[in-house]
Amino acid sequence: MQKLFVSHTTPSGCRIVCQGEWTHGSVALVLNSSVWSEIKTNTTFDFSHVISMDTAGALAWLHVKARLEATGVNVEVSGMHASIEKLVDLCKTHHTTPTPPRPTPNLFSEAFVILGKRVETTWQAFLLFASFAGGAMYALLQTLRDPKKIRFRATLYHLEQSGLNALPIIIITALLIGVVIAYQGAVQLEKFGANIFIVEMVGIAATRELAPMIVAIVIAGRSASAFTAQLGVMKITDEVDAMKTMGFGPWEFLVLPRVVALIVALPLLVLLGDAVAILGGMIIARAELGISFVEFIDRFQETVPLKHIVIGLVKAPIFGIIIALIGCHRGFQISSSTESVGNYTTISVVDAIFWVIAFNALFSVLLTELGI
Repeated sequence: MQKLFVSHTTPSGCRIVCQGEWTHGSVALVLNSSVWSEIKTNTTFDFSHVISMDTAGALAWLHVKARLEATGVNVEVSGMHASIEKLVDLCKTHHTTPTPPRPTPNLFSEAFVILGKRVETTWQAFLLFASFAGGAMYALLQTLRDPKKIRFRATLYHLEQSGLNALPIIIITALLIGVVIAYQGAVQLEKFGANIFIVEMVGIAATRELAPMIVAIVIAGRSASAFTAQLGVMKITDEVDAMKTMGFGPWEFLVLPRVVALIVALPLLVLLGDAVAILGGMIIARAELGISFVEFIDRFQETVPLKHIVIGLVKAPIFGIIIALIGCHRGFQISSSTESVGNYTTISVVDAIFWVIAFNALFSVLLTELGI
């Protein structure tokens, strides 16, 4: 086995005579040598006896040199042939210091880092949405001050798309909700001989809580996704920028018609959902408990206060504002890629449904605590 270097100790320091072939197959001997850790004085490397050197040998030499200089040793070079010197300079120019391996993460601390990043991201997203909602409300107030700016045709179009076209699915869903409530309630009430209380169960549960929430969830699935996709495609095709260039405000032409349409449509759809859900309860009460339609309606008028219907109708426009703002906000966040259209459409539906359920729960707890 050839020796690639010979070490000599001189009065002025250490002298190492490099020799042989510093190539890919032999430089492992240099890198793995324990001599380098023992050198503490100035060192001179004599390369006059090196026969040949490739890039692996040049990188090995640069590694040894950097290792010694890191310990404070002064390194000098002598006898290096011009060709080898050019190769070393070339490797030195393009040589990059390897990134040290990352230490093994602490799972406990990493969990807090991830949590902190999620909280920061959520907070920034909330601030962006709050800014967007504030801009929409300001534009709405400005439009109400000057009614001529209201785009009635666009508002009626979105009212048709989001409200009228949603009637079939709203009717079917509300009917099934009324049937399920009445059927499950009938099974339990019949055990105690309290059949007539099915009226209060269906009436209060449907009008106060379930009908507004189910209608809002259906509209969130239909309209929030539609708003996001429509505005996203307009942004990708530069229609939004073109509108701004021509002096048309996106708030008045794109956002407000959709917001106003849902504010108007949701109470009407909730009122229809209340009626259909009660009809489903009446059908089951007649079939399972023998309570006629007339008895059901009379009992409903006597025992179900009007406030429950009013509470459901009051929540409806708030749900409409939430759905419209989330759908429009996510639409304007879409970038110039078609993939983001699908991503933000999905996000808008999930966000709209979540916030509808969250606000419904908040209203339920708050109004109950207030005794309303």
